[in-house]
Amino acid sequence: MDKFEAMRIFTRIVELKSFTRAADDLGYPKATVTNAIKQLEARLRVRLLHRTTRQVSTTLDGDAYYTRCMQLLADLEETENVFSQAAANPSGKLRIDMHGTLGRHFVLPVLDQFCNRYPNIELQIGMGDRLVDLVRESIDCVLRVGELRDSSMVGRQVASLDQVTCASPAYLEKHGEPLAVDELDRHRAVNFFSPQSGKVYPFEFTVNGEAGEYAINGSISVNNADAYVQCCKLGFGLIQLPRYAVAHLLASGELREVLPAARPRPSTVSVLYPHHRQLSPKVRVLVDWLVTIFADAR
Repeated sequence: MDKFEAMRIFTRIVELKSFTRAADDLGYPKATVTNAIKQLEARLRVRLLHRTTRQVSTTLDGDAYYTRCMQLLADLEETENVFSQAAANPSGKLRIDMHGTLGRHFVLPVLDQFCNRYPNIELQIGMGDRLVDLVRESIDCVLRVGELRDSSMVGRQVASLDQVTCASPAYLEKHGEPLAVDELDRHRAVNFFSPQSGKVYPFEFTVNGEAGEYAINGSISVNNADAYVQCCKLGFGLIQLPRYAVAHLLASGELREVLPAARPRPSTVSVLYPHHRQLSPKVRVLVDWLVTIFADAR
């Protein structure tokens, strides 16, 4: 086994914290992976990994070696791509995870464009609201709405989406329409909470050019976008979300925008991917395509 392949095996073990998962991910027998690490450590004359029956972790030398391996493997991939057909005709499996409503509204309706342009790329698409571990789950990139917080990832903004606050006609008939932000304490909301932490997300309104967060009481909280809109339609309270998600309901009159003069700031849509994937032709063409399809999104 050559040195670069041994490095690749080592980095996957570190990322997945398991010899077995790394072997499955790379398509090798576990014995091959184990022997590769034994030979690598013997050649380097250092111990790279701590092994127990429950977990695998790096030694101090292993941490340093992992960092250098990632740099070398990224450089190798970039160099090979420059002198191969991969850059012009990328191929292989590409794993992407995206927010459900975002994918259904913007991506899936035009997905055939990407598949026709790059027929040798096999897409594996995950859709949901949960946070994913790109490295551990071997995901190439994610499409997300909101502020970027993970500094270990490369992020590229692809769109800025207008936000609106909505209510149903039935709710407004019963409770009246708020005409100013300081009237919100007399109103109800359908609140949205994080599936991971259970934290309720506050509403945001812009007053005199300053954005501020506001908590609005309500009897129902959900963690699903479809349920969020449905509860609003049933008159349970105000909701706040990207305009595209309810544009048809606003046009039909099933929902009405409230406090348009105090709209929240637009939310950003970004593609995130690990540093070592930024040179991959598959990821590059997907990101460029996403920028194109979101060019006019608001």
